[in-house]
Amino acid sequence: MLARILSVPMAHCTVRLRNAVFYAHHGVYDEEHRMGGRYEVDVVMHLRSDEATRTDDLEATVDYEQVHSAVRHVVTAERYDLMERLAGRIAECVMALGECVDWMEVTVRKPNPPIGGTADCVEVTYSMACGS
Repeated sequence: MLARILSVPMAHCTVRLRNAVFYAHHGVYDEEHRMGGRYEVDVVMHLRSDEATRTDDLEATVDYEQVHSAVRHVVTAERYDLMERLAGRIAECVMALGECVDWMEVTVRKPNPPIGGTADCVEVTYSMACGS
């Protein structure tokens, strides 16, 4: 019986928060901090799901309402010059929400960036594994 239990593969699933939109004050230029702008955030979480799929218990997985709340707090309450730092802080805060997250990826988009030319957006993607 023990050999049979040990041979059961660990289940994983992917949970995505797509295009969460916030108005915030990040950027290298003083005007960006003063006027603010639109930021779009995607969070992709790869997590162990054996217990959640077996028990149907929210405590056994990541609560995406809490994920959204953490992202909202970092984007709107904190201020950074670099989108890389913003994406990294989001990843740190979301990773702290649940032990079941093995790996995650955060993408931050800034539509119509002040780059002296035309671009739909600037996008930064930050990846983080549990324990890093």
